[in-house]
Amino acid sequence: MNVDLPTLRGIWLLVLSALLLNCGLSRNAFLQLNEGSPQASLDDDAQRQARERMVREQIANRGVRDARVLAAMRKLPRHRFVPEEFQASAYSDQPLPIGHGQTISQPYIMAFMSEALELKPQDRVLEIGTGSGYQAAVLAELAGEVYSIEIVEPLGKEAAARLKDLGYERVKLRIGDGYRGWPEAAPFDAIIVTAAPDHVPPALVEQLREGGRMVLPVGRFAQDLLRLRRTAKGVVQENLLPVRFVPMVGEAEKK
Repeated sequence: MNVDLPTLRGIWLLVLSALLLNCGLSRNAFLQLNEGSPQASLDDDAQRQARERMVREQIANRGVRDARVLAAMRKLPRHRFVPEEFQASAYSDQPLPIGHGQTISQPYIMAFMSEALELKPQDRVLEIGTGSGYQAAVLAELAGEVYSIEIVEPLGKEAAARLKDLGYERVKLRIGDGYRGWPEAAPFDAIIVTAAPDHVPPALVEQLREGGRMVLPVGRFAQDLLRLRRTAKGVVQENLLPVRFVPMVGEAEKK
């Protein structure tokens, strides 16, 4: 009788499972022993392929050229930063809910903003709006020091745990209102804001070092993505593209 290799392997796993279970090994422990199997790696392969496709079709094809940004987006497991029910759509060309009325932005926008920051490996960068932690992880791949502030406490705690699990412990995360920035860690080479105030927060401009860049959406209904560059002669502002972000909450709402 001819028996193909996959069938033989399946029989062997059933026999081994029965033996181990009979010896008192739990089912979960057995599954952990089998995690290195080809079947267990299929999901990883599928996610890697999805990331490659995302970077190629959604990001590079739209004009993002920074090789370090593309490498970071290709590396990071975006599906780990969204709720389980949305993981199948993690690499699609759209924002996704992450709870508490917040979203993770579409991949292209995150890559575009990251490129617009013009980050160097030694830069110190501040993020306002940690969300699920995905953008902070991208920044950690591009810059030397990353500070991030999240106003929604449950999101901030989840992001901190997620970043630690994925090896990004060096991201310094604070829970609080980011409108006034992180003055004791200033000045920053770059600041990124991932929620839209209806004006540029003055304290954030003050925390940019000379030559520093800030990228943020501004507006309530019609929003524009702006890049501000602090120079010896003042602040130069560029309008990059129209966008749609969740509004910045907290002190920004009262100004």
